[in-house]
Amino acid sequence: MLFITGDTHGQHDFAKLLVFAEEHPELTKKDFMIIAGDFGGVWSKQGMETTLSMYARLPFTTLFVDGNHENFDMLGAYPVEIWNGGKVHKIAPDIIHLMRGQVFEIEGKTFFTFGGATSIDKYLRTEGISWWPQEVPSFEELDEGIANLKRYDNTVDYIVTHSCDEKALWYPPLRERGVKMETFPENRMLSLIEDTVRYGHWYFGHYHMDGDLTENKTVLYQKIVALDR
Repeated sequence: MLFITGDTHGQHDFAKLLVFAEEHPELTKKDFMIIAGDFGGVWSKQGMETTLSMYARLPFTTLFVDGNHENFDMLGAYPVEIWNGGKVHKIAPDIIHLMRGQVFEIEGKTFFTFGGATSIDKYLRTEGISWWPQEVPSFEELDEGIANLKRYDNTVDYIVTHSCDEKALWYPPLRERGVKMETFPENRMLSLIEDTVRYGHWYFGHYHMDGDLTENKTVLYQKIVALDR
């Protein structure tokens, strides 16, 4: 089975996964939970072993795209492997980072992944310690994504990102947050994906809210959604 949810921030928003696991004792490591960015389990050497062990004890396999709250120096130090057709970092056998600009084939469905986002609070943090420039996707990663999508005739079942395209910022519930929604490079990159790719459903996190923007575009935070097979 396939499920998807929003940000987990290491241990901070981990409880939803634990509750879900307790409610679904039938799940095994052959089932997958996708986190739409801000996994946060690879953050600092201090406490990382404890955090990752919590995810490893979950009955399902955890897949995640990166958000802006990741330690990209540590994440990038893992060797790049090919898994289900795309590039990954295997943090553990059952914890896998789905890299940017990849198309994966999982349980008969295709997934395009493109993590990353701009930290609006980075002025309060320290570069290389609590935020990293690699949080913003590069044009090389976008080009790789475009090339990979062409191999699938620009058609996938699902898109999983951390941020969203520019148009999405104008839809409720994002528009109704009462917070000025700035446009960043990743929003413009994802607008290109929106304009050129046919997809069944697009899920993203980042905005700490749950809601359907359209019939096939959803922002997630605490909610866990079962994906059709």
